[in-house]
Amino acid sequence: MEDFKFLFKVVLVGNAGVGKTCLVRRFTQGLFPPGQGATIGVDFMIKTVEVDNEKVKLQIWDTAGQERFRSITQSYYRSAHALILVYDISCQPTFDCLPDWLREIEEYASSKVLRVLVGNKIDREDREIPTVVGEDFAARHNMYFLETSAKEAENVERLFMKIAEDLMQQARSKDLPRYDSNTTNISGRTSAVSDNSCCSKLA
Repeated sequence: MEDFKFLFKVVLVGNAGVGKTCLVRRFTQGLFPPGQGATIGVDFMIKTVEVDNEKVKLQIWDTAGQERFRSITQSYYRSAHALILVYDISCQPTFDCLPDWLREIEEYASSKVLRVLVGNKIDREDREIPTVVGEDFAARHNMYFLETSAKEAENVERLFMKIAEDLMQQARSKDLPRYDSNTTNISGRTSAVSDNSCCSKLA
């Protein structure tokens, strides 16, 4: 059995096509899957990292962004220690939907959940959302903010390590959300679905 000090559940949410799956796979497997299809329902991967000489296991849940899966994904908010809200810096509609995602977070997640805003796909040249706009939104909603590129592996490791460090500090101060352990015993799967919208250009 693997030895670890802490186990944290991290859930990624956001519109379909913003690159949530690519972020997870880049961090957990060191891969960027070209032509990655849309997630169906929920999937998760696990990676153990070391923080302050202690092992921390991150259970990272990748949720579907499509409206038809919303009732499924909402149940994962309740048991999250951290929520990563992702948008595509090259697709304005994914940013415009952030207030809707925040309303869901506030309704279903613990008030103590760590909230992180991520602008993904900074490798793209057709940026539509300036960095300062993302920074301002995050500041107004008390969220940590970071821009990433799953394709180029930029800031991906930094993102998840920052979350692991912050959650470990919360755990030591006993300020983490408390959950029934049964709420995490759910498995999910991914499947490929084509999407021709601007938000299907995964990175």
